[in-house]
Amino acid sequence: MFKIGDLTVYPAHGVGRIEAIETREISGQEQDFYIIKILENDMIIMIPVNNVESVGLRDIIDEEEVGRVYEIMKKRDIPADNQTWNRRYRDYMEKIKTGSVYEVAEVLRDLYLLKGDKELSFGERKMLDTAQSLLLKELSIAKKTDESTIMLDIKAIFNLE
Repeated sequence: MFKIGDLTVYPAHGVGRIEAIETREISGQEQDFYIIKILENDMIIMIPVNNVESVGLRDIIDEEEVGRVYEIMKKRDIPADNQTWNRRYRDYMEKIKTGSVYEVAEVLRDLYLLKGDKELSFGERKMLDTAQSLLLKELSIAKKTDESTIMLDIKAIFNLE
């Protein structure tokens, strides 16, 4: 159970704050909903309290888990990806939709490594931005720091600038 004011992660949308818990009547039955405001874009999402697990709503990772996310991004012994860009895009989108910070880190790593080898498609560039913004927000909250500090860490991991 989350309470009002809690920060949570909603898959593919990122970090949100529980703004309210409301009871609504749907098809003649009363149901409790979390009203969540996504921090990145102020989008409001209603999630039935009893559907939290099925939609993948979860707590923000602990500070200790940030190191594991960084280790995933540092991993370089991954098999070469010979898929077409659209197949790769679908696979990456599935990972992002899981809401797992570790899978999002894999997507970011794979796209940065791919970017070093060749030009990314428009969709892949957009996905890289999405994965990066999802990670920046959650990691900065987990480490109790600002997003620019996390961005410096990511740039160091991928030898950017």
